[in-house]
Amino acid sequence: MRSRLLLLGTALLLALLAWLALLAPLLAPAPPTQQVLQEGLQGPSLAHPFGQDRLGRDVLSRILFGGRVSLTVAVLAVGISLTVGVLIGAAAGACGGWVDEGAMRAVDILQAFPGILLAIALAAILGPSLTNVILALSAIGWVGYARLARGQVLVVREAEFVAAATALGAGPGRLLFRHLLPNILGPITVEATFGLAGAVVAEASLSFLGLGAQPPTPSWGAMLNEGRQYLLVAPHLTLFHGLWVTATVLAFDLLGDGLSAILDPRRR
Repeated sequence: MRSRLLLLGTALLLALLAWLALLAPLLAPAPPTQQVLQEGLQGPSLAHPFGQDRLGRDVLSRILFGGRVSLTVAVLAVGISLTVGVLIGAAAGACGGWVDEGAMRAVDILQAFPGILLAIALAAILGPSLTNVILALSAIGWVGYARLARGQVLVVREAEFVAAATALGAGPGRLLFRHLLPNILGPITVEATFGLAGAVVAEASLSFLGLGAQPPTPSWGAMLNEGRQYLLVAPHLTLFHGLWVTATVLAFDLLGDGLSAILDPRRR
């Protein structure tokens, strides 16, 4: 409760999630795919607080339902990356030898490529869809968690309680899942929080390029791409989408900073 960053990030994130996940059907002025062609590019009004796009669809409704898509992709991509990366990194740090060497060389190879460019290449090869975006983000996202988990395991495995468990006959599996993994969850949790912010931006970037959600499915990145050609005549098509992306990323970053300050004893 003493961490203002954590409280601010949590409050902002809960407010966004409440709007997107729970209240979207109630708050949306109209169905996100409903078209009123004669009202295209209309500005904000009482009936349409965020205005309408070129096809007369309500922008607020599309933002709310598009946020569901973006956050779902981010959570699934980070969940898969986290699981794969932590297991590989923790196993490499605990086993050492050729297992550690092989895993880290694979990580080095993937980290040699710019992450977003590799994601674009994978999404383009697999084809444009949300499932392929999740696979592309997961294929490059696990390396950071693997390196972090390995480094934390190398520190924790030298602790006295690990030596005591080994002396009592604990096998590699028990050491890994009972003693090592529970003691590295703090840094992993913080990294996952920042990873969610990065995944939201990455999904919006891929959808902006046409490699993510396909019409008429609403997506923040795709809607930004649709509105850029009307930037001078209908700025509301990009302004409100950009503000929602910014607020979401800011909420995750503040949450990560707050968790880092609490879980890191050097910052307490």
